[in-house]
Amino acid sequence: MDALKKSIALNYDDFDTIVNSQNVGLYWIENDSILAAFTNYGARLVGLWVPDRDGKWTDVVVGLGSIHDYTKSTERYYGATIGRVGNRIAKGKFTLEGKEYQVPTNNGVNALHGGPNGFQEVVWEVSQPDPSTLIFRYLSPDGEEGFPGNLDVTVTYSVTAERSVLMDYKATTDQPTLVNLTNHAFFNLNGEGSGDILDHRVIFYADKFTPIDDGLIPTGEIKDVYGTPFDFTEAQTIGARIGADNTQLKNGGGYDHNFVLNGTPAHGMNHAAQIIGDQSGIVMDVYTEEPGMQFYSGNFMQGKNTFKSGKNDFYRTAFALETQHFPDAPNQPAFPSIELQPTDSYHTVSEYQFSVVK
Repeated sequence: MDALKKSIALNYDDFDTIVNSQNVGLYWIENDSILAAFTNYGARLVGLWVPDRDGKWTDVVVGLGSIHDYTKSTERYYGATIGRVGNRIAKGKFTLEGKEYQVPTNNGVNALHGGPNGFQEVVWEVSQPDPSTLIFRYLSPDGEEGFPGNLDVTVTYSVTAERSVLMDYKATTDQPTLVNLTNHAFFNLNGEGSGDILDHRVIFYADKFTPIDDGLIPTGEIKDVYGTPFDFTEAQTIGARIGADNTQLKNGGGYDHNFVLNGTPAHGMNHAAQIIGDQSGIVMDVYTEEPGMQFYSGNFMQGKNTFKSGKNDFYRTAFALETQHFPDAPNQPAFPSIELQPTDSYHTVSEYQFSVVK
């Protein structure tokens, strides 16, 4: 792995700096079959290298080349750990234990990914117990971004001999609060900067999805995917129907929707998705203990940021699959709850596993 690291356009000095009066840096986890780079600014995944069908090491996670690039980026979420509440809260408002709370809005009139200063903007404590594991910890104080309670969060990222990245999320609180954690890695299985992702082939283990309004807030419905452009129960390319005359696709600018997982078992979790890079033959399987997964097809990428490879983040050059509870859950009584009580603990695991198809 040392030779691979030397060939990668990442420099420790570009990450060794101070953000919010705290030290940040570049960290690696690895084994013989997988290599990942992280920074504790946002507890974010910077890059992920796996072999393609020809054995060539390929960086399948898009990222930026320095802390400066991340702090100045027009895209705040590349690779970040997201919280306290991933996805959207309508108008930033929710009621908990009879009291109304307000999260600062940062996505039109709505709050996105925990508000403008969510977990992607903070510096996490970091420890590395072994070469394959990183542990990030953050104590979110009572009232941060409008959320009640001191929330103690630990996220453990590890790589396995099965060529997987495991994400283990834990949290406790001293007051009733909301929690919905995820990771916002953007993927291109053909490699960072290789072009758009529209010919990637996708299977989702989801029979239903949650429709959205034109502000990307769920309507509260849970609809069948069958007979719609949201049916990925059999393999389809991302681009096959993305331009269809469909109100939901117009509302999202493409795919930016929560899929309701159908509980297909695998790895002791729900099998959420399988995606194949058309050029590389790299296969990514997503497993999770969560009930949903947000599929985002890179609709708002505008070429304004430069990846670590030197290429730009042009329109739909990466996709995201965010394992999660459903968007706007606090305001949608039919959706699974994201409330966390002081007497309980939050714990959920998701996994990205990589292989190849010839």
